[in-house]
Amino acid sequence: MKEKGEAGGKIPRLMLAAPNSGSGKTLITCGLLQALKNRGLQPASFKCGPDYIDPLFHTRVLGVPSRNLDTYFTGKELTRALFGTHAQDADLAVMEGVMGFYDGVAGVTTEASSWELADVTDTPVILVVNMRGMSLSVAALIRGFQQMKSESHIRGVILNQTSEFMCRQLRPVIEEHCQIPVLGYVPKVTDCVIESRHLGLVTPDELTDLQERIEKLARILEQTLDLDAIIQLAADAPVLSWKPLQQFLPDAYVTQNSSENGGMHPVRIGVARDEAFCFYYEDNLDLLRRLGAKMIYFSPLHDRKLPENLQGLLIGGGYPELYAQALSENTGMLQDIREQIAKGLPYLAECGGFMYLHERMEDMEQRRWLMAGILKGTAFYTGKLGRFGYVELTAGQDQMLGRAGDRIRAHEFHYFDSSDNGSAFHAAKPMRSRGWDCMQAGDTYAAGFPHLYYYSNPEFAVKFVETCRRYQG
Repeated sequence: MKEKGEAGGKIPRLMLAAPNSGSGKTLITCGLLQALKNRGLQPASFKCGPDYIDPLFHTRVLGVPSRNLDTYFTGKELTRALFGTHAQDADLAVMEGVMGFYDGVAGVTTEASSWELADVTDTPVILVVNMRGMSLSVAALIRGFQQMKSESHIRGVILNQTSEFMCRQLRPVIEEHCQIPVLGYVPKVTDCVIESRHLGLVTPDELTDLQERIEKLARILEQTLDLDAIIQLAADAPVLSWKPLQQFLPDAYVTQNSSENGGMHPVRIGVARDEAFCFYYEDNLDLLRRLGAKMIYFSPLHDRKLPENLQGLLIGGGYPELYAQALSENTGMLQDIREQIAKGLPYLAECGGFMYLHERMEDMEQRRWLMAGILKGTAFYTGKLGRFGYVELTAGQDQMLGRAGDRIRAHEFHYFDSSDNGSAFHAAKPMRSRGWDCMQAGDTYAAGFPHLYYYSNPEFAVKFVETCRRYQG
């Protein structure tokens, strides 16, 4: 029986996980989503962990936003509520795991791992095993993953980069020793591969033939995977209960700040979204909408000025370094941003957006380009991944997002640095002694390399929307 105030129901669901990164999870997830669509189903997709690029590929296949699920950011109850809320109307929910199945916070725990997400949501897992350089040993590998936890949730396996012959040879051995079905194989499909770069995969907008690649892969998977068994595996997932999402929202959600509840006019927040700026958590945007914001999208690359009558500005991460010259030469947009911020327009900028607001920014060849000039200093290429991973931010001063001592969780992932990272917050690595000061912030702005996850402390989103609402322009 569900407790008072709980929601719930039967949600067909599964997770595609793997022993390690680079096993082909994203490509197979996209192909599976397309194959399900080809069968007339309406799937929903989710990505485990702090990843922006993989959900972009899911979204391109589905035509609707993919979501992130991350127990480090939102804990167990809220993670389940976010999943249940977004998956309840889908025919089947597909989760894509992150890194190795058990790899979690600090590299020595299962916190925020794919396994923990499967455990929190009671989701059947299909282990995708890359067969390169391996044959019979795959049975030992799978068996080891099953035995790592008393409940591994592993209910099937897909053999990747192998042949029909090897799959037929190994299936009875694996099924005898591991007592789970081999649900098929994926052959080497070099013309369907998605290329990578320094932050992971290239973005979907850079692949003019992406849809053709995914369609081709889906046709292959229809032949090489037992899709009927996969769909049945998802259908056999247990009934899931979760608390209504509004129970986790701040009081402002049910006050006049929420336009959804018949309150004030919506707050117009300009959101930079194009090839250079495309890294946004969909649930971050959803939370802003619930708090009364209306997203007004614009392109720093292609538009000559900001949209009219904005009350706030949000510039997320992405690949501005790849478009540095074009961004610099769009002087109309840069001038308008300078003028609007000089008038007091509130803004929140993360990672690539932070870099864009500098006086200068380097590209991948370390050539320097003039940028918006809102923030002093230069964003420069380091050639290596810096300050990578989860962090918890503690405000060192009162500023737009809250009071001194307020905390929010975030992550960093960048090959660039700044000559002035700021010191409005202190970032601490979980389960590590390492930390550093970061972010520039004041009464109407906050900017830095960390990517904030608003649901880890929704009051930060409330403060941002409230600051934007007070701005009259």
